[in-house]
Amino acid sequence: MKSHQTTQTMKPATAAKKLGVYLPATPAEFQEGVVSRAELNELQANPPEWLRELRHNGPHPRPVVAAKLGVSIAGLARAGITEALTTEQIDALKQDQPEWLEKERATQAGVRKETARLKKRNAERAARADQGGDPRD
Repeated sequence: MKSHQTTQTMKPATAAKKLGVYLPATPAEFQEGVVSRAELNELQANPPEWLRELRHNGPHPRPVVAAKLGVSIAGLARAGITEALTTEQIDALKQDQPEWLEKERATQAGVRKETARLKKRNAERAARADQGGDPRD
């Protein structure tokens, strides 16, 4: 028997997420169609002007905004930022350093530090278990 290979497609929202862009800012033809895996790969390898422009100037989706500001998505929500921001708006926030941004960056730094500590502890426990010791030491 011959197997038929179907083309894998995704909704525009999924493709926009994978491309790191804000869907409502993409061209109408992108928003209204489906995107194949091959088309997504082509967009990633050779981004058209509209995609380069969105990635550079925005508006950016919340995960990108959070990463650019060095905070979590929840931190953005706590600060009342629920909309997409442009690069210019993000740069202005970085320049102004509002109190919420400093607080959320400190929170994020604490989370990263704790994650690293737990990862190190778990690696040490795994190494002891591999050597036949008690993994709870």
